[in-house]
Amino acid sequence: MQSKNSAVDSLEDRKINLHKPLFLLTCVFFMWGLSYGLLEVLNKHFQESMSISKAQSGLLQFSYFFAYFIVSRPAAVFNEKFGYKGGILLGLGLFAVGALLFIPASSSMSYPLFLVALFVLASGLGCLETAANPYATLLGDPRKAEKRLNMAQSFCSLGTAIGPLIGGILFFNDPISVSAPSQHDMVKRVYVCLAIVVMLIAFLISIATMPEARSAMRANNNPSNSLLSHRNFVGAIIAQFFSMAALVGVSVFFVNYATENWPGMTSQEAAWLLSVSIFLFMVGRFISTFVMEYVAPRTLLIGYAMAGVVLSIFVVSDFGKTSVIALCAVFFFMSIMFPTIFSLGIKGLKERTKEGSSILMMSVIGGGISPYVMGRIADNYSTSLAYVIPLLSFVAIFVCGLYFRNEEVN
Repeated sequence: MQSKNSAVDSLEDRKINLHKPLFLLTCVFFMWGLSYGLLEVLNKHFQESMSISKAQSGLLQFSYFFAYFIVSRPAAVFNEKFGYKGGILLGLGLFAVGALLFIPASSSMSYPLFLVALFVLASGLGCLETAANPYATLLGDPRKAEKRLNMAQSFCSLGTAIGPLIGGILFFNDPISVSAPSQHDMVKRVYVCLAIVVMLIAFLISIATMPEARSAMRANNNPSNSLLSHRNFVGAIIAQFFSMAALVGVSVFFVNYATENWPGMTSQEAAWLLSVSIFLFMVGRFISTFVMEYVAPRTLLIGYAMAGVVLSIFVVSDFGKTSVIALCAVFFFMSIMFPTIFSLGIKGLKERTKEGSSILMMSVIGGGISPYVMGRIADNYSTSLAYVIPLLSFVAIFVCGLYFRNEEVN
């Protein structure tokens, strides 16, 4: 801990202006939120334009989160050797390459190539998340580290909310008057624009003064205790798997669910409603962060998981518009789950914190598995019944919340 503080103090002593690095880092958070927001509506778009099943469209999320599972540990090693700036630039480079792969995928109308493009893009995001999250905590006063990271993640949520708005406007054209190739051409244009913006951010970061913190990283590289000896860490791996299964599962077939259960609602209107729900997610993060001043994070997590269970029962029960509104409300209670579970899991890891963080990032694979399982259920039974997967995930999070130890939370 001392080495980390001294690393930060040295930045302040040299009076390096941290506003520009923080601004660029915030842009990075926004862009990866935007890319995920677009992914949320691609499922329904490909179902309509390529006549694929819900299970097949769920492979988009599997490709996306499987990349996180694969790159998290190598990205941590890369950061150790080349620093956080190097890790961020690598992530942005892969992000841009993946976005540009949408050009041949759209031209050939090849769904497997779309999956490859998303895998490469998400590999870049995995590198970014492994580097940018801890790096944001080091850019300034360590006493305000959590505030900086929460602010940056809020811009990520903002990007995620804007993504469905863009997708709703551009991806869901009138299927009678617009051909599938033309719709794919619009997807291609959007992702080419993403690639251009990402490359511009990468260029600005490459020429900017971005203070490194590799010495602090090395100081924490003493494997003196077993990660499995930490009860909260083990519980967090399980809880994070189901947290991502719930988070992605709730949103991935949102457009399908809304159009099937709200009479007269179009795919475009459902995409906009998804955007509203994600804004609710962002509001939930701000409000809940304030509430944590008075309520223990573990207690809040347990309460929100129970709320997710109750609301999911309404969703599965299929009460029409009421169930759609319940599905929107679920987003509020999911808002704190990922960061709260993450922070509870690394509590007390000390010199193993960075290693534990990268392993916890691998557990996001839950978000890649649940869409395919839900798609299979939706194809064979109904979209409403598919939401039993998020329901069971919230139950698992509730149990894990009870499993966490109070003494490691405080």
